[in-house]
Amino acid sequence: MVSLKSLAKETAIYGMSSIVGKFLNYLLVPLYTMALPASSGGYGVITNMYAITALLLVLLTYGMETGFFRFANKEDEKPDTVYSTVLASVGFTSVLFVALCLCFLKPLSSFMGYGEHPWYLGMMVMVVAMDAFQAIPFAYLRYKKRALRFAALKLLFIVLNIALNLVYFVALEGRDVGATFAINLVCTSVVMLCLVPELRGFSYCFDKALLRRMLSYSFPILILGIAGILNQVADKIIFPFVYPGSADEAHVQLGIYGAASKIAMIMAMLTQAFRFAYEPFVFGSAREKNSREMYANVMKFFVIFTLLAYLAVMFYLDVLRYVLGSDYWVGLRVVPVVMAAEIFMGIYFNLSFWYKLIDETRWGAYFSLAGCAVIVLMNVFLIPAWGYMACAWAGFAGYGVAMLLSYFVGQKKYPIRYDLRRIGSYVLLAAVLYVPAMYVPIGNLWWRMVFRTVLLLVFVAYIVKRDLPLKHIPFLKRFAR
Repeated sequence: MVSLKSLAKETAIYGMSSIVGKFLNYLLVPLYTMALPASSGGYGVITNMYAITALLLVLLTYGMETGFFRFANKEDEKPDTVYSTVLASVGFTSVLFVALCLCFLKPLSSFMGYGEHPWYLGMMVMVVAMDAFQAIPFAYLRYKKRALRFAALKLLFIVLNIALNLVYFVALEGRDVGATFAINLVCTSVVMLCLVPELRGFSYCFDKALLRRMLSYSFPILILGIAGILNQVADKIIFPFVYPGSADEAHVQLGIYGAASKIAMIMAMLTQAFRFAYEPFVFGSAREKNSREMYANVMKFFVIFTLLAYLAVMFYLDVLRYVLGSDYWVGLRVVPVVMAAEIFMGIYFNLSFWYKLIDETRWGAYFSLAGCAVIVLMNVFLIPAWGYMACAWAGFAGYGVAMLLSYFVGQKKYPIRYDLRRIGSYVLLAAVLYVPAMYVPIGNLWWRMVFRTVLLLVFVAYIVKRDLPLKHIPFLKRFAR
Protein backbone atom coordinates (compact mmCIF):
# COMPACT_ATOMS: atom_id res chain seq x y z
CA MET A 1 0.00 0.00 0.00
CA VAL A 2 2.92 2.34 0.77
CA SER A 3 4.29 1.72 -2.74
CA LEU A 4 0.92 2.48 -4.29
CA LYS A 5 0.67 5.68 -2.24
CA SER A 6 4.14 6.69 -3.44
CA LEU A 7 3.11 5.99 -7.02
CA ALA A 8 -0.05 8.03 -6.54
CA LYS A 9 1.93 10.95 -5.08
CA GLU A 10 4.46 11.00 -7.90
CA THR A 11 1.72 10.56 -10.50
CA ALA A 12 -0.03 13.57 -8.95
CA ILE A 13 3.11 15.71 -9.30
CA TYR A 14 3.91 14.54 -12.80
CA GLY A 15 0.22 14.69 -13.60
CA MET A 16 -0.15 18.25 -12.37
CA SER A 17 2.81 19.38 -14.46
CA SER A 18 1.43 17.49 -17.44
CA ILE A 19 -2.17 18.57 -16.90
CA VAL A 20 -1.34 22.19 -16.15
CA GLY A 21 1.21 22.21 -18.96
CA LYS A 22 -1.14 20.71 -21.49
CA PHE A 23 -3.91 23.02 -20.34
CA LEU A 24 -1.65 26.01 -20.85
CA ASN A 25 -0.54 24.56 -24.16
CA TYR A 26 -4.18 24.49 -25.23
CA LEU A 27 -3.87 28.29 -25.34
CA LEU A 28 -1.81 27.74 -28.48
CA VAL A 29 -4.61 25.79 -30.17
CA PRO A 30 -7.12 28.68 -30.31
CA LEU A 31 -4.21 31.02 -31.01
CA TYR A 32 -3.01 29.00 -34.01
CA THR A 33 -6.47 28.11 -35.30
CA MET A 34 -7.56 31.74 -35.19
CA ALA A 35 -4.32 33.25 -36.50
CA LEU A 36 -4.01 30.51 -39.14
CA PRO A 37 -7.44 29.80 -40.71
CA ALA A 38 -8.10 26.23 -41.82
CA SER A 39 -8.05 27.34 -45.47
CA SER A 40 -4.44 28.52 -45.12
CA GLY A 41 -3.14 25.02 -44.34
CA GLY A 42 -0.77 26.54 -41.79
CA TYR A 43 -1.88 24.31 -38.95
CA GLY A 44 -1.46 21.34 -41.26
CA VAL A 45 2.20 22.29 -41.72
CA ILE A 46 2.63 22.45 -37.94
CA THR A 47 0.90 19.09 -37.51
CA ASN A 48 3.04 17.43 -40.17
CA MET A 49 6.34 18.90 -38.96
CA TYR A 50 5.80 17.93 -35.32
CA ALA A 51 4.82 14.42 -36.37
CA ILE A 52 8.12 14.06 -38.21
CA THR A 53 10.13 15.38 -35.26
CA ALA A 54 8.34 12.99 -32.89
CA LEU A 55 9.59 10.08 -34.97
CA LEU A 56 13.10 11.53 -35.08
CA LEU A 57 13.12 11.90 -31.29
CA VAL A 58 12.52 8.17 -30.85
CA LEU A 59 15.31 7.38 -33.28
CA LEU A 60 17.76 9.66 -31.47
CA THR A 61 17.03 8.28 -27.98
CA TYR A 62 17.07 4.67 -29.32
CA GLY A 63 15.56 3.11 -26.20
CA MET A 64 18.27 4.38 -23.85
CA GLU A 65 15.82 6.13 -21.55
CA THR A 66 14.26 2.81 -20.53
CA GLY A 67 17.68 1.18 -20.69
CA PHE A 68 18.92 3.71 -18.13
CA PHE A 69 16.16 2.76 -15.68
CA ARG A 70 16.79 -0.94 -16.14
CA PHE A 71 20.57 -0.82 -15.61
CA ALA A 72 20.57 1.91 -12.94
CA ASN A 73 18.34 -0.34 -10.80
CA LYS A 74 20.60 -3.39 -11.16
CA GLU A 75 22.50 -4.22 -7.97
CA ASP A 76 25.76 -4.89 -9.81
CA GLU A 77 25.80 -1.59 -11.69
CA LYS A 78 26.83 1.88 -10.54
CA PRO A 79 24.04 4.38 -11.35
CA ASP A 80 26.47 7.25 -12.05
CA THR A 81 28.42 5.11 -14.51
CA VAL A 82 25.21 4.11 -16.24
CA TYR A 83 24.09 7.75 -16.40
CA SER A 84 27.37 9.14 -17.74
CA THR A 85 27.67 6.36 -20.33
CA VAL A 86 24.18 7.04 -21.64
CA LEU A 87 24.78 10.80 -21.70
CA ALA A 88 27.93 10.36 -23.77
CA SER A 89 26.28 7.99 -26.21
CA VAL A 90 23.11 10.00 -26.82
CA GLY A 91 25.05 13.28 -26.87
CA PHE A 92 27.42 12.02 -29.58
CA THR A 93 24.66 10.67 -31.83
CA SER A 94 22.62 13.88 -31.43
CA VAL A 95 25.51 16.10 -32.52
CA LEU A 96 26.26 13.78 -35.46
CA PHE A 97 22.60 13.89 -36.51
CA VAL A 98 22.52 17.70 -36.56
CA ALA A 99 25.74 17.90 -38.57
CA LEU A 100 24.52 15.46 -41.24
CA CYS A 101 21.07 17.05 -41.56
CA LEU A 102 22.46 20.58 -41.93
CA CYS A 103 24.88 19.38 -44.60
CA PHE A 104 22.00 17.93 -46.66
CA LEU A 105 19.30 20.37 -45.60
CA LYS A 106 18.11 21.46 -49.06
CA PRO A 107 17.57 18.00 -50.58
CA LEU A 108 15.98 16.73 -47.36
CA SER A 109 13.56 19.65 -47.11
CA SER A 110 12.65 19.33 -50.80
CA PHE A 111 11.90 15.62 -50.38
CA MET A 112 9.62 16.37 -47.42
CA GLY A 113 7.73 19.07 -49.30
CA TYR A 114 9.35 22.12 -47.70
CA GLY A 115 11.82 23.05 -50.41
CA GLU A 116 10.76 26.69 -50.25
CA HIS A 117 11.26 26.78 -46.48
CA PRO A 118 14.31 24.59 -45.67
CA TRP A 119 14.84 26.25 -42.29
CA TYR A 120 11.51 24.91 -41.06
CA LEU A 121 13.31 21.58 -41.07
CA GLY A 122 16.66 23.06 -40.00
CA MET A 123 15.24 24.57 -36.83
CA MET A 124 13.34 21.43 -35.89
CA VAL A 125 16.44 19.27 -36.47
CA MET A 126 18.25 21.26 -33.79
CA VAL A 127 15.22 21.12 -31.49
CA VAL A 128 14.83 17.35 -31.75
CA ALA A 129 18.56 16.77 -31.16
CA MET A 130 18.45 18.80 -27.94
CA ASP A 131 15.22 17.08 -26.88
CA ALA A 132 16.87 13.68 -27.36
CA PHE A 133 19.83 14.65 -25.19
CA GLN A 134 17.57 16.24 -22.55
CA ALA A 135 15.58 13.00 -22.24
CA ILE A 136 18.47 11.47 -20.28
CA PRO A 137 18.81 14.18 -17.59
CA PHE A 138 15.02 14.17 -17.26
CA ALA A 139 15.12 10.39 -16.81
CA TYR A 140 17.81 10.92 -14.15
CA LEU A 141 15.49 13.31 -12.29
CA ARG A 142 12.76 10.65 -12.34
CA TYR A 143 15.23 8.03 -11.11
CA LYS A 144 16.20 10.32 -8.24
CA LYS A 145 12.49 10.96 -7.58
CA ARG A 146 12.97 14.69 -8.04
CA ALA A 147 9.51 15.11 -9.45
CA LEU A 148 9.18 18.78 -8.50
CA ARG A 149 12.28 19.85 -10.44
CA PHE A 150 11.19 17.69 -13.36
CA ALA A 151 7.78 19.36 -13.36
CA ALA A 152 9.23 22.87 -12.95
CA LEU A 153 11.49 22.52 -16.00
CA LYS A 154 8.70 21.09 -18.13
CA LEU A 155 6.43 23.96 -17.14
CA LEU A 156 9.19 26.50 -17.80
CA PHE A 157 9.33 25.39 -21.42
CA ILE A 158 5.56 25.57 -21.82
CA VAL A 159 5.10 28.96 -20.16
CA LEU A 160 7.96 30.51 -22.14
CA ASN A 161 6.66 28.95 -25.36
CA ILE A 162 3.18 30.36 -24.80
CA ALA A 163 4.49 33.80 -23.86
CA LEU A 164 6.61 34.09 -27.01
CA ASN A 165 3.77 32.83 -29.20
CA LEU A 166 1.42 35.41 -27.69
CA VAL A 167 3.94 38.16 -28.35
CA TYR A 168 4.38 37.14 -31.99
CA PHE A 169 0.82 36.19 -33.00
CA VAL A 170 -1.12 38.65 -30.82
CA ALA A 171 1.06 41.64 -29.96
CA LEU A 172 2.93 41.72 -33.28
CA GLU A 173 0.07 40.17 -35.31
CA GLY A 174 2.52 37.85 -37.07
CA ARG A 175 1.27 35.13 -39.43
CA ASP A 176 4.44 33.21 -40.41
CA VAL A 177 4.21 29.51 -39.53
CA GLY A 178 8.00 29.36 -39.30
CA ALA A 179 7.89 31.54 -36.19
CA THR A 180 6.43 28.61 -34.23
CA PHE A 181 9.54 26.56 -34.98
CA ALA A 182 11.90 29.41 -34.11
CA ILE A 183 10.13 29.91 -30.78
CA ASN A 184 10.42 26.19 -30.04
CA LEU A 185 14.17 26.37 -30.69
CA VAL A 186 14.57 29.27 -28.26
CA CYS A 187 12.58 27.55 -25.50
CA THR A 188 14.40 24.24 -25.89
CA SER A 189 17.73 26.06 -25.64
CA VAL A 190 16.66 27.73 -22.39
CA VAL A 191 15.73 24.37 -20.85
CA MET A 192 19.09 22.97 -21.97
CA LEU A 193 20.84 25.66 -19.96
CA CYS A 194 18.67 24.90 -16.94
CA LEU A 195 19.70 21.24 -17.08
CA VAL A 196 23.40 22.06 -16.62
CA PRO A 197 23.28 21.13 -12.86
CA GLU A 198 22.18 17.60 -13.87
CA LEU A 199 25.33 17.33 -15.98
CA ARG A 200 27.67 18.08 -13.06
CA GLY A 201 28.32 16.77 -9.57
CA PHE A 202 29.51 13.26 -10.47
CA SER A 203 32.48 11.61 -12.11
CA TYR A 204 32.04 10.89 -15.81
CA CYS A 205 32.91 7.34 -16.74
CA PHE A 206 32.32 5.88 -20.19
CA ASP A 207 32.01 2.10 -19.99
CA LYS A 208 32.14 0.48 -23.45
CA ALA A 209 31.15 -2.96 -22.18
CA LEU A 210 28.19 -1.49 -20.34
CA LEU A 211 27.14 0.46 -23.44
CA ARG A 212 27.17 -2.74 -25.51
CA ARG A 213 24.92 -4.47 -22.97
CA MET A 214 22.61 -1.47 -22.84
CA LEU A 215 22.40 -1.26 -26.62
CA SER A 216 21.58 -4.97 -26.78
CA TYR A 217 18.81 -4.44 -24.22
CA SER A 218 17.55 -1.20 -25.76
CA PHE A 219 17.59 -2.13 -29.46
CA PRO A 220 14.27 -4.03 -29.29
CA ILE A 221 12.90 -1.04 -27.36
CA LEU A 222 14.04 1.19 -30.23
CA ILE A 223 12.07 -0.98 -32.66
CA LEU A 224 9.19 -0.87 -30.20
CA GLY A 225 9.55 2.91 -29.95
CA ILE A 226 9.62 3.39 -33.73
CA ALA A 227 6.52 1.26 -34.13
CA GLY A 228 4.90 2.97 -31.15
CA ILE A 229 5.51 6.52 -32.38
CA LEU A 230 4.46 5.56 -35.89
CA ASN A 231 1.24 4.36 -34.33
CA GLN A 232 0.78 7.94 -33.10
CA VAL A 233 2.10 10.01 -36.01
CA ALA A 234 2.14 7.80 -39.12
CA ASP A 235 -1.20 9.21 -40.22
CA LYS A 236 0.09 12.79 -40.03
CA ILE A 237 3.26 11.88 -41.94
CA ILE A 238 1.51 9.75 -44.59
CA PHE A 239 -1.51 11.99 -45.13
CA PRO A 240 0.05 14.57 -47.52
CA PHE A 241 1.48 11.78 -49.69
CA VAL A 242 -1.73 9.75 -50.18
CA TYR A 243 -4.50 12.36 -49.99
CA PRO A 244 -6.02 12.57 -53.48
CA GLY A 245 -6.27 16.38 -53.55
CA SER A 246 -3.55 18.97 -54.02
CA ALA A 247 -0.74 19.48 -51.50
CA ASP A 248 -2.42 22.65 -50.23
CA GLU A 249 -5.74 20.89 -49.73
CA ALA A 250 -3.94 18.02 -47.98
CA HIS A 251 -2.49 20.48 -45.47
CA VAL A 252 -5.93 22.04 -44.98
CA GLN A 253 -7.51 18.67 -44.17
CA LEU A 254 -4.55 17.61 -42.05
CA GLY A 255 -4.81 20.86 -40.10
CA ILE A 256 -8.49 20.22 -39.35
CA TYR A 257 -7.71 16.69 -38.18
CA GLY A 258 -4.69 17.77 -36.14
CA ALA A 259 -6.60 20.58 -34.42
CA ALA A 260 -9.64 18.41 -33.59
CA SER A 261 -7.38 15.66 -32.28
CA LYS A 262 -5.93 18.12 -29.76
CA ILE A 263 -9.12 17.85 -27.72
CA ALA A 264 -8.64 14.10 -27.53
CA MET A 265 -5.11 14.62 -26.21
CA ILE A 266 -6.51 14.91 -22.68
CA MET A 267 -6.34 11.13 -22.64
CA ALA A 268 -2.74 11.14 -23.88
CA MET A 269 -1.91 13.66 -21.18
CA LEU A 270 -3.20 11.34 -18.43
CA THR A 271 -1.35 8.39 -19.93
CA GLN A 272 1.89 10.38 -20.09
CA ALA A 273 1.62 11.46 -16.45
CA PHE A 274 1.00 7.84 -15.48
CA ARG A 275 3.98 6.66 -17.57
CA PHE A 276 6.46 9.07 -15.95
CA ALA A 277 5.72 7.69 -12.47
CA TYR A 278 4.92 4.08 -13.39
CA GLU A 279 8.13 3.17 -15.24
CA PRO A 280 10.53 3.69 -12.31
CA PHE A 281 7.87 2.28 -9.94
CA VAL A 282 7.64 -1.02 -11.81
CA PHE A 283 11.38 -1.62 -11.98
CA GLY A 284 11.80 -0.56 -8.35
CA SER A 285 9.07 -2.87 -7.01
CA ALA A 286 9.73 -5.90 -9.23
CA ARG A 287 11.38 -7.82 -6.37
CA GLU A 288 8.47 -7.36 -3.95
CA LYS A 289 6.34 -10.42 -3.24
CA ASN A 290 3.01 -8.77 -4.03
CA SER A 291 4.23 -6.90 -7.11
CA ARG A 292 1.88 -8.68 -9.54
CA GLU A 293 -1.12 -7.91 -7.37
CA MET A 294 -0.09 -4.24 -7.35
CA TYR A 295 0.22 -4.23 -11.14
CA ALA A 296 -3.29 -5.67 -11.42
CA ASN A 297 -4.70 -2.98 -9.11
CA VAL A 298 -2.93 -0.25 -11.03
CA MET A 299 -4.45 -1.54 -14.28
CA LYS A 300 -7.93 -1.48 -12.79
CA PHE A 301 -7.67 2.09 -11.56
CA PHE A 302 -6.03 3.21 -14.78
CA VAL A 303 -8.99 1.93 -16.80
CA ILE A 304 -11.49 3.44 -14.35
CA PHE A 305 -10.06 6.93 -14.52
CA THR A 306 -9.42 6.94 -18.26
CA LEU A 307 -13.05 5.97 -18.79
CA LEU A 308 -14.06 8.81 -16.49
CA ALA A 309 -11.92 11.20 -18.54
CA TYR A 310 -13.43 9.85 -21.77
CA LEU A 311 -16.98 10.47 -20.57
CA ALA A 312 -16.11 13.93 -19.24
CA VAL A 313 -14.61 15.05 -22.55
CA MET A 314 -17.41 13.62 -24.67
CA PHE A 315 -20.18 14.95 -22.41
CA TYR A 316 -18.75 18.50 -22.49
CA LEU A 317 -17.53 18.51 -26.09
CA ASP A 318 -20.13 21.15 -26.97
CA VAL A 319 -18.21 23.51 -24.68
CA LEU A 320 -14.69 22.24 -25.35
CA ARG A 321 -15.07 22.87 -29.06
CA TYR A 322 -14.55 26.57 -28.43
CA VAL A 323 -10.88 25.76 -27.89
CA LEU A 324 -10.73 25.66 -31.69
CA GLY A 325 -11.50 28.22 -34.33
CA SER A 326 -15.01 27.61 -35.67
CA ASP A 327 -13.80 26.55 -39.13
CA TYR A 328 -12.09 23.55 -37.50
CA TRP A 329 -15.27 22.22 -35.79
CA VAL A 330 -16.07 19.99 -38.74
CA GLY A 331 -13.26 17.71 -37.54
CA LEU A 332 -14.72 17.06 -34.07
CA ARG A 333 -16.24 13.78 -35.23
CA VAL A 334 -12.80 12.20 -34.82
CA VAL A 335 -12.66 12.92 -31.08
CA PRO A 336 -14.52 9.85 -29.69
CA VAL A 337 -12.53 7.49 -31.92
CA VAL A 338 -9.16 9.09 -31.17
CA MET A 339 -9.85 9.10 -27.41
CA ALA A 340 -10.82 5.43 -27.46
CA ALA A 341 -7.58 4.70 -29.33
CA GLU A 342 -5.67 6.57 -26.60
CA ILE A 343 -7.28 4.36 -23.94
CA PHE A 344 -6.10 1.28 -25.85
CA MET A 345 -2.61 2.75 -26.03
CA GLY A 346 -2.60 3.41 -22.27
CA ILE A 347 -3.70 -0.14 -21.50
CA TYR A 348 -1.06 -1.47 -23.87
CA PHE A 349 1.59 0.57 -22.07
CA ASN A 350 0.34 -0.80 -18.75
CA LEU A 351 0.54 -4.35 -20.08
CA SER A 352 3.95 -3.86 -21.66
CA PHE A 353 6.07 -4.22 -18.53
CA TRP A 354 5.95 -7.98 -18.38
CA TYR A 355 8.45 -8.34 -21.25
CA LYS A 356 10.67 -5.58 -19.87
CA LEU A 357 10.82 -7.26 -16.46
CA ILE A 358 11.85 -10.63 -17.90
CA ASP A 359 14.27 -8.99 -20.38
CA GLU A 360 12.38 -10.22 -23.46
CA THR A 361 11.81 -6.80 -24.97
CA ARG A 362 11.60 -8.28 -28.47
CA TRP A 363 7.95 -9.09 -27.73
CA GLY A 364 7.16 -5.41 -27.44
CA ALA A 365 8.66 -4.89 -30.87
CA TYR A 366 6.51 -7.67 -32.32
CA PHE A 367 3.30 -6.26 -30.85
CA SER A 368 4.00 -2.67 -31.83
CA LEU A 369 5.06 -3.66 -35.33
CA ALA A 370 1.80 -5.58 -35.75
CA GLY A 371 -0.18 -2.55 -34.61
CA CYS A 372 1.92 -0.25 -36.77
CA ALA A 373 1.33 -2.41 -39.83
CA VAL A 374 -2.43 -2.16 -39.29
CA ILE A 375 -2.24 1.63 -38.93
CA VAL A 376 -0.01 2.22 -41.94
CA LEU A 377 -2.01 -0.07 -44.23
CA MET A 378 -5.35 1.40 -43.18
CA ASN A 379 -4.04 4.92 -43.70
CA VAL A 380 -2.55 4.18 -47.11
CA PHE A 381 -5.64 2.42 -48.45
CA LEU A 382 -8.44 4.31 -46.69
CA ILE A 383 -7.32 7.97 -46.63
CA PRO A 384 -8.11 8.39 -50.36
CA ALA A 385 -11.71 7.34 -49.66
CA TRP A 386 -12.35 8.42 -46.05
CA GLY A 387 -10.00 11.37 -45.60
CA TYR A 388 -8.89 12.05 -42.04
CA MET A 389 -11.54 9.71 -40.54
CA ALA A 390 -9.34 6.89 -41.83
CA CYS A 391 -6.56 8.23 -39.59
CA ALA A 392 -8.78 8.02 -36.51
CA TRP A 393 -10.05 4.49 -37.17
CA ALA A 394 -6.58 3.27 -38.13
CA GLY A 395 -5.26 4.32 -34.71
CA PHE A 396 -8.18 2.64 -32.98
CA ALA A 397 -7.58 -0.65 -34.82
CA GLY A 398 -3.79 -0.59 -34.50
CA TYR A 399 -3.72 0.08 -30.76
CA GLY A 400 -6.44 -2.52 -30.25
CA VAL A 401 -4.38 -5.18 -32.01
CA ALA A 402 -1.21 -4.38 -30.02
CA MET A 403 -3.15 -4.33 -26.74
CA LEU A 404 -4.79 -7.74 -27.32
CA LEU A 405 -1.56 -9.38 -28.47
CA SER A 406 0.33 -8.11 -25.41
CA TYR A 407 -2.38 -9.32 -23.05
CA PHE A 408 -2.71 -12.87 -24.40
CA VAL A 409 1.03 -13.51 -24.79
CA GLY A 410 1.73 -11.85 -21.43
CA GLN A 411 -0.67 -14.19 -19.63
CA LYS A 412 1.49 -17.10 -20.77
CA LYS A 413 4.90 -15.53 -20.17
CA TYR A 414 4.26 -13.45 -17.03
CA PRO A 415 0.70 -14.12 -15.82
CA ILE A 416 -1.04 -11.37 -13.84
CA ARG A 417 -4.58 -11.85 -12.58
CA TYR A 418 -6.28 -8.71 -13.79
CA ASP A 419 -9.79 -8.15 -12.45
CA LEU A 420 -11.41 -8.38 -15.87
CA ARG A 421 -14.90 -8.73 -14.44
CA ARG A 422 -14.66 -5.47 -12.52
CA ILE A 423 -12.96 -3.69 -15.44
CA GLY A 424 -15.65 -5.00 -17.77
CA SER A 425 -18.39 -3.64 -15.51
CA TYR A 426 -16.93 -0.15 -15.80
CA VAL A 427 -16.63 -0.41 -19.58
CA LEU A 428 -20.26 -1.56 -19.80
CA LEU A 429 -21.50 1.24 -17.55
CA ALA A 430 -19.55 3.84 -19.54
CA ALA A 431 -21.15 2.55 -22.76
CA VAL A 432 -24.63 2.58 -21.22
CA LEU A 433 -24.19 6.20 -20.07
CA TYR A 434 -22.61 7.32 -23.33
CA VAL A 435 -25.58 6.35 -25.52
CA PRO A 436 -28.27 8.56 -23.91
CA ALA A 437 -25.78 11.38 -23.38
CA MET A 438 -25.00 11.53 -27.10
CA TYR A 439 -28.32 10.55 -28.64
CA VAL A 440 -31.09 11.93 -26.42
CA PRO A 441 -32.13 15.13 -28.29
CA ILE A 442 -31.96 18.16 -25.96
CA GLY A 443 -31.88 21.40 -27.90
CA ASN A 444 -30.97 23.75 -25.08
CA LEU A 445 -27.20 23.67 -24.39
CA TRP A 446 -27.49 24.27 -20.65
CA TRP A 447 -30.12 21.58 -20.09
CA ARG A 448 -28.04 19.22 -22.20
CA MET A 449 -25.04 19.93 -19.97
CA VAL A 450 -27.14 19.35 -16.83
CA PHE A 451 -28.40 16.02 -18.17
CA ARG A 452 -24.90 14.87 -19.06
CA THR A 453 -23.51 16.03 -15.73
CA VAL A 454 -26.05 13.84 -13.92
CA LEU A 455 -24.95 10.87 -16.05
CA LEU A 456 -21.31 11.60 -15.26
CA LEU A 457 -22.09 11.74 -11.53
CA VAL A 458 -23.69 8.30 -11.84
CA PHE A 459 -20.34 6.96 -13.05
CA VAL A 460 -18.50 8.73 -10.23
CA ALA A 461 -20.95 7.34 -7.67
CA TYR A 462 -20.33 3.83 -8.99
CA ILE A 463 -16.57 4.32 -8.58
CA VAL A 464 -17.04 5.51 -4.99
CA LYS A 465 -19.36 2.64 -4.13
CA ARG A 466 -17.31 -0.16 -5.68
CA ASP A 467 -13.64 0.78 -5.52
CA LEU A 468 -12.90 4.14 -3.95
CA PRO A 469 -14.92 4.79 -0.76
CA LEU A 470 -14.76 8.36 0.53
CA LYS A 471 -13.05 7.21 3.71
CA HIS A 472 -9.99 6.26 1.63
CA ILE A 473 -9.64 9.80 0.29
CA PRO A 474 -7.87 11.96 2.94
CA PHE A 475 -9.59 15.26 2.15
CA LEU A 476 -13.03 13.67 1.95
CA LYS A 477 -12.93 11.47 5.04
CA ARG A 478 -15.14 13.82 7.00
CA PHE A 479 -17.95 13.42 4.42
CA ALA A 480 -17.92 9.65 4.80
CA ARG A 481 -18.60 9.72 8.55
